[in-house]
Amino acid sequence: TAEVERSLRVLDGAVAVICAVDGVQPQTETVWKQADEFNVPRICFMNKMDRIGADFFGSMEDVQQKFGIEPLALQIPIGEGPDFEGVIDLIKMKELRWSEQDEGETITESEISAERLSDAQKWHDKLVETVAASDDNLMEIYLEGGEISVEQIKTAIRNGTINRTFVPFVMGSARHNQGVQPLIDAIVDYLPCPTDVPAAKGIKFKKDEQENIEIPCDVSKMPLGLVFKIQYDREMGPLCYVRMYSGKISSGTQIFNVNKKKRERVNRILRMHADKSEPMDSLSAGDIAVFIGLKLAQTGDTIGSEAFNVLLEQPKFPQPVISVALEPESMSEKDKMNETLAILSREDPTFTSHEDAETGQLIISGMGELHLDVLVTRMRDDFGVKCNVGAPQVTYRESVSGKAEASEDYSRVLAGKENTAGLKISVEQREQGSGNSYEVCCKHSDVPEEIMAAIESGFKSALDSGIKYGYPCTDVGVKVLEITYNELTSTTFAFEACAAQVFDKACNLANPVILEPVMNVDISCPKEFVGPASSQLSQRGGNIMGQDSKVSGEIIHAQAPMANMFGFTTNLRSATQGRASFSM
Repeated sequence: TAEVERSLRVLDGAVAVICAVDGVQPQTETVWKQADEFNVPRICFMNKMDRIGADFFGSMEDVQQKFGIEPLALQIPIGEGPDFEGVIDLIKMKELRWSEQDEGETITESEISAERLSDAQKWHDKLVETVAASDDNLMEIYLEGGEISVEQIKTAIRNGTINRTFVPFVMGSARHNQGVQPLIDAIVDYLPCPTDVPAAKGIKFKKDEQENIEIPCDVSKMPLGLVFKIQYDREMGPLCYVRMYSGKISSGTQIFNVNKKKRERVNRILRMHADKSEPMDSLSAGDIAVFIGLKLAQTGDTIGSEAFNVLLEQPKFPQPVISVALEPESMSEKDKMNETLAILSREDPTFTSHEDAETGQLIISGMGELHLDVLVTRMRDDFGVKCNVGAPQVTYRESVSGKAEASEDYSRVLAGKENTAGLKISVEQREQGSGNSYEVCCKHSDVPEEIMAAIESGFKSALDSGIKYGYPCTDVGVKVLEITYNELTSTTFAFEACAAQVFDKACNLANPVILEPVMNVDISCPKEFVGPASSQLSQRGGNIMGQDSKVSGEIIHAQAPMANMFGFTTNLRSATQGRASFSM
């Protein structure tokens, strides 16, 4: 999840790879929704056209229905499945075939054969019509029956793709290197370059105020970049992946980390090509490269210069939902384990570790069983840490389901001095997922700052320590309605204690509830195993929401409590002879 979020945050365009046999997979839906949030223009590549059961038009319709987009076929297939020979380019109106002798290096263009011409003409007209509908000038030419040139069509497709009016579709078989060259041409022709997309947004800090500004992609402006990923390398240390939004940074120069308010030196800059890298002298606006030598940078940090104090919007990461207990095999391993955990959590912001104050266990949290499994395996194999993993505990939350008011007067004599405080507050349920809020709704000009800070800190710690069960609160709105302050006897200590007491009182009146993480579960399995798969899920307290039929089998949509889903993989596989899989 984190990988996808942070990559989409810094990308200008994307290629969605869709399987021609199975259509849209559950994980693709998640990623597509994330791309929508970041407004990333995209084109679709229909892969595996040479597999049995490939259906270009069916899978394209699947994308259209699932995501509600307007598809634009730039090619249609010549044969499908094992009969896949090549594609018809609907813009040039030519047939393209790839040579099998040199693994698809050579492309041969030929005229469209007579039996395929009417089909090609139909789809060509559909393409022109869709494109003309998005461009007023072309619409005029089209309605007057004029000829629209290839260049005009390409320009209109580019504009439509960038504005996300429609999504162009190309196809091929990546394994046999068929259809890859037209895909790369389509990336160049239709996806935006850094100056085509809206300017990045940032927050500029002046003495006491902050303003939202736009950062145009311009090499001559002040340098500004975002660290969006960190990878640990044994020899070089942390590799910081940086997307430059403005200006230019040269290797060997000093930069300023805006989040940490510290200076660092960029020792080297590398351009990464999967497992190879090439050194660069400098990195300019619109580019992505790796900085070596940054010791403090974390995912989401903004780097630039002290003169230009601007913070770029940070990538948002979901809260971890699953935790397991971790312990070193011997005390001598403990320091090594803590170092490794620090490295891993710098790399992956959805992986966190903390010591549980009550049980003294070291708890690591992540996005799912597989996620934690991978990280623990990396700790053992890559970093050589000997550790044992305990049973996971799910992170619950507390909240209120109603609204209530309460008041509290606090008075204690401590060390011969009277401490008093009085508060009246209301608590209410907020919309799910909106987090906690705290506001003061009464006049407090005569109350000193440190007392106000004490009240706020009292409520903050009360929200963290829960209502009944000690789990952190979420989606609770706290409003302070009255403050009873006495210059002679009121103290910060009294107000902090009073806040905790009045919070407990109000929350217990507002119908406290405990919330548990509930997961969306998608099980895909052959028709004959729908029964056993559904019953496995029902035994774990899951609710079946619906079912879809696909070429590859049935997909069961359900919701189930996270706490009951541990080890579900094993049960599901044994019930379905290993033929079902699920994602949640």
